[in-house]
Amino acid sequence: MNPLLKNDARTRARALLHLHTAASAVATPVFADSANGDLTQSTDFKVFSGYQDLCRQRDGMAMLGLRNPYFSVHEGTQRGTVQVEEHTYSSFSSYNYLDLASHPTVIESAVTALRRYGATVSASRVVSGEITLHRQLERAMSEFLGMEDAVAFVSGYATNVSTLGYLFGPRDIILHDALIHNSAITGAKLSGARRMPYPHNDYAALDRILAENRKQYRRAVIVTEGVFSMDGDIAHLPELVAIKQRHHALLMVDEAHSLGVLGKTGAGLAEHFGLPTKVIDIWMGTLSKSLSSCGGVIAGSQSLIDNLRMNAPGGILYSVGLSPANTAAAISALALLRAEPHRVTRLRHNSRYFMEQTRAHGLNTGLAEGTPVVPVILGNSLSSLRVSDRLFQQGIQVHPILYPAVSEEAARLRFFITSGHDEPQLDHAAQATAEAVAWAGGKVAR
Repeated sequence: MNPLLKNDARTRARALLHLHTAASAVATPVFADSANGDLTQSTDFKVFSGYQDLCRQRDGMAMLGLRNPYFSVHEGTQRGTVQVEEHTYSSFSSYNYLDLASHPTVIESAVTALRRYGATVSASRVVSGEITLHRQLERAMSEFLGMEDAVAFVSGYATNVSTLGYLFGPRDIILHDALIHNSAITGAKLSGARRMPYPHNDYAALDRILAENRKQYRRAVIVTEGVFSMDGDIAHLPELVAIKQRHHALLMVDEAHSLGVLGKTGAGLAEHFGLPTKVIDIWMGTLSKSLSSCGGVIAGSQSLIDNLRMNAPGGILYSVGLSPANTAAAISALALLRAEPHRVTRLRHNSRYFMEQTRAHGLNTGLAEGTPVVPVILGNSLSSLRVSDRLFQQGIQVHPILYPAVSEEAARLRFFITSGHDEPQLDHAAQATAEAVAWAGGKVAR
């Protein structure tokens, strides 16, 4: 699919779900051409294309009798199961990879911090929002990774946006994997640097692009993910390191889905390949997955971290500090990760086991490599919605990923596997998914 079409609202509306409903089903006015002097609709949010698409999606699902799978209200904690609307479901929509979100030690650490420091630090860290826990978390992260220092942000998304947006500018070039997370793309756009995607994990293409363009720019940075959040495959770090050294480029790796996942101790991509983490110039990770909290982290050299800590506008300078409870929870979860490596081992077993079971049932898991992200690719959005709805009726919660989050031909279910699942759960989910896909295949026009 031509990537330029992803930003075309009309194309998006046609592709979304393949719903058999006309645009007239939603009585939304078309915005008048301002060149004609008619601005009467310019303050009406109903004419925004995103809202129109949501209306078509909502009405289409209602016409087809499908439950809206998004924003379902959960009760209690998310482990291998989750409670939704007073019913218990096997949960495959949570990235609580190491099953630590409800661990008593993590909870007690957060409660203790809440009592000592309050609900918020009430200021940016540059002024009066710094607490002992912030530096404790950053020291623990940098020591675990073998980096000189680290700095914590209040949001994983904002970590990528702020870091790329601040460090690079119009004289630089940012080369990113075509399947990189939206937060990195947003940060690259904010920077004003030239942005060039390279085909997914195509290192020959990346090398060629750098050879043709590197000398025209002050700085170059390669941005990739450790484990890709949609496909579950792994970036090949040794090749990336060789390319960045050859072209005097920096390397930034988003380890949101590889921290606590890859490597013997869960230290991530570098440990997975037997390399020191310092081969990565800008290490990024989130606290919301394996570390059962909320926020993001950048780790690297002392000069990088000092620069970001004092100057990154969306991270430290103009943002409230990470909450005491979230900081303490992350510290506690990291300590448990280090003290209980069997969690990483069990996660690795569960992930590979589920991938093998789904493939044994003839399901298409795409590029999955046995990480906790396992897609089941169905090839169109309506099929994905139908299968997700069917599974929910059978007590399994897994969410569909639709266009434009992925291309229409890559629409899928995305399973998140955790160390809290057991083999009977995984067996049941794989078999039920295969049966639901067969059922949908007989009813959905392809």
